[in-house]
Order: sequence, then C-alpha cells, then structure tokens
Amino acid sequence: MALQRDRIIESAFRLLDEEGLDGMTLRKLACGVGVRAPSLYWHFRDKRDLLDAMSDALLEDVARDLPDGLPWREAVHRVGAELRQAFKSRRDGARVYAGTFAVSRNVLRTADALARAFGEAGVAPEDAAIAGMQVMHYVLGFVIEEQALPTDPAQVELLKTAFVEAVEHDYPSLRAARDGLLRPDFDARFAAGLDLLLDGVQARLDSARQEARR
Repeated sequence: MALQRDRIIESAFRLLDEEGLDGMTLRKLACGVGVRAPSLYWHFRDKRDLLDAMSDALLEDVARDLPDGLPWREAVHRVGAELRQAFKSRRDGARVYAGTFAVSRNVLRTADALARAFGEAGVAPEDAAIAGMQVMHYVLGFVIEEQALPTDPAQVELLKTAFVEAVEHDYPSLRAARDGLLRPDFDARFAAGLDLLLDGVQARLDSARQEARR
C-alpha cells in the first residue's frame, strides 16, 4: 500500500503527543509508519514542511460555519477561542504552529475570518488583515506559555512562592497586582487579553469617526 500523506500526518501527531516537539524526528516518524526515512521525502521536503502540514491540520475545525450577522467582537472571540482550543488539542501544538508560514486552506480560512470580522467593524482592508494576524499571534503566544506551565502542582506552588517573594519589596506595581496575576483562571485571562486588543481597535475606529465628523 502506498504511503499516504494523511497517514503520515496522523502518525506525526501521535508521535508529538508521545515525545513532544523536541523529541519528534523524521527517523522516529518513519519507524512509526513502518518505512525508511527517505520514503517520507516523497511527501515532505524536511521537518519544517511536515510541521507546516501539521499546522494546517490543527486548524481543520477553526472558523467554520460562523453565523451570519455575528457582531464583530463576538466573531473574533469565537475564532480566537477555537484557535486556542486547536493549539491545545495536541502536546506542543502552539509550538508546532509557531514559525510556520503555510499558505494552506485552513490557515487562510482562519486569517480571512478574522480579517472579515474586523472589516465588518469598519477597519480598512489592510489594517483588518493585520489586526487578524495580531489576534492569531496573541493566541499563539498565550498557548505557548500555557502549555509550558508545569503540570506538577508542587512546582506550580514553588513558582508562585518565588514570585511573591521576588516582588514583595522592589516591584510595587507587580506586588499590587499579584493576586490577579497568580489567579489560575486562564480562560478568563485569555478573554480579558483579547478584549484589550479589541478595545484598541474600537478606540481607533471611534477616533477616526470623530475626526471625520469635524
């Protein structure tokens, strides 16, 4: 049976979940699908090419079937939440996507959905596309940090203790905010951070409208 591209990608995700991104090699992947490594090069030029394909596969379910007439902020939040979930669905999923520049259907659909939402808010096309990319970068960075957190509760407590002690005397602004910074509600923190970006877009729109009325 000919080696299928989709089968390689599925095997790559299984290897990723087992070994993490740093432990995922083309040699290990070839062993997992029962072939020699050179056979993979019929489908992927190198590991970066494979990661591009995996990145596109991660976004398979993102930004599909958005309801017509959805307010632009709700649309951005929905796509952002779906994108975050997609990255979190696999071990090191956000790191797999980081640095990819895949011109592929799932990536482009996601970027287009965000650009369309900002366009419906009244943002000019180029700025709307840039704003959409900034949202994708925000989600990516957030999940990279989220997935890098220790899973051992004891390690988490050690980090919290170290932070509290470090800011107690020399960093008054962080000390004043420490309770919020140490709060483990990442869903709320994610939504709040995205709202900060959207508030900036709204402020620019409001300012441009006021200027136009003068």
